Amino acid sequence: QVQLVESGGGLVQPGGSLRLSCAASGFTLDNYAIGWFRLVPGKEREGVSCIDNSDGSTGVADSVKGRFTISRDNAKNTVYLHMNSLKPEDPAVYYCAADSVVVVTTTHCGLPFEYHYWGQGTQVTVSS
Repeated sequence: QVQLVESGGGLVQPGGSLRLSCAASGFTLDNYAIGWFRLVPGKEREGVSCIDNSDGSTGVADSVKGRFTISRDNAKNTVYLHMNSLKPEDPAVYYCAADSVVVVTTTHCGLPFEYHYWGQGTQVTVSS
């Protein structure tokens, strides 16, 4: 069964850090581009960061540039989103998504509908 499972969300103070994990089962992640998206009620799903499956290129949204980075551990079949200097505007449910066809560049992570597999999401809360 193909599955993506996110973990690592939680409550953190402003300026704090979290590392989200996206673990895959049923398929090999390094054959897929991976995107991290976040969703806030009442807003559209926002692409946060992504990593390509061919050359390892990564993209990051302007809203998190310099604070969030994405990495891949093929041995663990897991992709991480490293979130630093968290701000009050960062709280959301964070989702990882995978697709073998979507084109990812340093400036474009693809749109949500282009991703085939999705995890269930993990909540990130930033509060003092």
